[in-house]
Amino acid sequence: MATSLQANLSTAQQPTVHPADIAAIIGGYHGAPYDVLGPHTVTVAGAPCLSIRAFRPLDAQVFVLDPKDDQRYPMQRVDAAGFFEAIFPQYQQPFAYRFLMVDPAGQAHALEDPYRFAFYLTEYDMYLHNEGNFIYSYDKLGAHIRVVDGVQGVNFAVWAPNALRVSVIGPFNGWDNRTHAMQLHNKFGIWEIFMPNLPEGMEYKYAMKSRLLNYEVDKADPYSFYSQVRPGTSSRIWDIDKHVWQDDQWLATRAERQALDKPLNIYEVHLGSWKRAQRAPAENNDFLSYQDLAHQLVAYAQQMGYTHLELLPITEHPFDGSWGYQTTGYFAPTSRFGTPDDFQYFVDYCHQNQIGVILDWVPAHFPKDAHGLAFFDGTHLYEHSDPRLGEHVDWGTKIFNFGRNEVHNFLVSSAIFWLKKYHLDGLRVDAVASMLYLDYSREGQAWLPNRYGGRENLEAIDFIRRFNNLAHAEAPGILTIAEESTSWPMVTRPTYTGGLGFDLKWNMGWMHDMLGYMQDDPIYRRFHQGQVTFSLIYAFTENFVLPFSHDEVVHLKHSMLDKMPGDEWQKFANLRALYAYMTGHPGKKLLFMGDEFGQWGEWSEARSLDWHLLAWPLHQQMQKFVAEINHLYLREPALHQVDFSWEGFQWIDFNDADQSVLSFVRRSMAAAEQMIIVCNFTPVPRLGYRVGLPLPGNYGEVMNSDWPQFGGSGVGNGQPIVAEPMSWQNCPYSATLNLPPLAVIMLKLEPVK
Repeated sequence: MATSLQANLSTAQQPTVHPADIAAIIGGYHGAPYDVLGPHTVTVAGAPCLSIRAFRPLDAQVFVLDPKDDQRYPMQRVDAAGFFEAIFPQYQQPFAYRFLMVDPAGQAHALEDPYRFAFYLTEYDMYLHNEGNFIYSYDKLGAHIRVVDGVQGVNFAVWAPNALRVSVIGPFNGWDNRTHAMQLHNKFGIWEIFMPNLPEGMEYKYAMKSRLLNYEVDKADPYSFYSQVRPGTSSRIWDIDKHVWQDDQWLATRAERQALDKPLNIYEVHLGSWKRAQRAPAENNDFLSYQDLAHQLVAYAQQMGYTHLELLPITEHPFDGSWGYQTTGYFAPTSRFGTPDDFQYFVDYCHQNQIGVILDWVPAHFPKDAHGLAFFDGTHLYEHSDPRLGEHVDWGTKIFNFGRNEVHNFLVSSAIFWLKKYHLDGLRVDAVASMLYLDYSREGQAWLPNRYGGRENLEAIDFIRRFNNLAHAEAPGILTIAEESTSWPMVTRPTYTGGLGFDLKWNMGWMHDMLGYMQDDPIYRRFHQGQVTFSLIYAFTENFVLPFSHDEVVHLKHSMLDKMPGDEWQKFANLRALYAYMTGHPGKKLLFMGDEFGQWGEWSEARSLDWHLLAWPLHQQMQKFVAEINHLYLREPALHQVDFSWEGFQWIDFNDADQSVLSFVRRSMAAAEQMIIVCNFTPVPRLGYRVGLPLPGNYGEVMNSDWPQFGGSGVGNGQPIVAEPMSWQNCPYSATLNLPPLAVIMLKLEPVK
């Protein structure tokens, strides 16, 4: 057989493929290598036979291994650059052959031919992608471990419509962009190849050559599930479906747990700096792993009375100083803390211990790093080409082109991916205001109006509404939360009524007003009481979260404790009063890590929180206070059940600006369940201060931020506090109270025995 085949090859005067195709393969500009390489039925000397072709520029010899007769057949080098061909007269259809490669040193190795395997993507998949409706695109695009014809390998697919050539490169081919060129599905701009026998964890990139600018660059996979640890920028092959989830009970009850009438107390965390590992002296500034974090962080959240962890973006990002907000991996948890399996373990462990997980997600913009999305295929593919639409000058980032179907699809798929593959309980969408307004942080002629001449980004608005609709449909019971800093209307109203469709919105105005008020010396607070009361004018126009976030404790803004005026005792007292007021104010709650024990220094992503401060009593007492008031918030329906309606709130008195005293009622759905909250924002005790009460009976002081166990002075009220039938402050009853300095007290009506 080998002799007759060799004779046949010697009589073939010309290769069976056109020289121009060979030149294009060798030159790296043939967009359809499957049409040239691999097995093809051809006619030689008037008879049908099978041609097998290969481009192996680094090999001296190539043989075809036929499993039927266990023979190896030499391929003819038909071009000196390394283009080989073999003719098989005995075959008219492809068969399951392999190659035997011999390098110039005489070393031989066998491998499968990628070009003999069928494509994974269907025309319907790609049609849906083009129209923006391929919401599970992460199941086909990117790198997927598959078994095809009994051969395990990886299917690669990437959208790059303006590329002249795309190749998969990695250690498996010496990062040579000539040897594994992908096939372009021309109508759809998607490139694809199946590469056998690549192991999980293998690094890879896409080598891009643009047809427009002769531009060449190596890009990470936009759909990669796992990446190299920075400063490496390669993607890594990974199977993300290995984890066996054990959170069925959590998922079955999630919608009820996260209903708007339930407590939502969020601990905002940057995983890289919450704590650092202490495994050995040489490693004492290492990151904790996802699994270490799961055990330590969950136990702490339970102790402190938090219902949810909100993670600053753990989507892969190259620069630690971006805190994750400049994302390059929209489908990859950062490799800093472990594998995708490890992050799935983290989420699963949280759920098994009744802690929800919310992820900060950044669809507004992305960095310019060369391996990322920017100028992806030699064109402005993901971003706008006009810098008046496509550049965030302040942040040095690119803006997504929300009007492009495929970009729209990419982002929606990313959101659904995190909710379904990682069981996340919500997405907090960063920088929503920058998406809504075309003139966001732009002046003069530095922006372009929409088609009606307005400043609204109509394409981004459509994207936000579609994201919210699909996220809730695909993952019932999840929460979407907008970080939106303007007065855009109906952010948390359904899309069918004209809203944006979010469940919750950060109340940035309340945060800034309260921090401004609390940073004033108390002697001046009498002139600024409107900063405290103003939020109640609009408190029920949206479903608000009250945040004290990471942004408020960086960039010379001081830590929460260090913002407070006065001496050391007064700083702690002010901060306890602020947290107590937040607990009483309508709205869900969020506090950034470190704020709960009174960190003095500003937060830095480069080091651990200052846990050593807990050696000092005032910090211990602050932490204890936050834990106790958090648990009170969880226990008391009046503090969380009616957050988004006037039915859950009533002012008792907001007029006593001279003494900086405020009082109000919080109610649950049961009218008798009420909490009276009285705030004294001066360092002067107010003894015998009369406060109106809405109902008769005995009241108990259930929380006092000035109690000695919290580091306070101990000014308080005996038990019980009896409501007198004396009308006061528009209430039919009242009582005289001792108001501690720089403190908030909470009174609860005791049940009638």
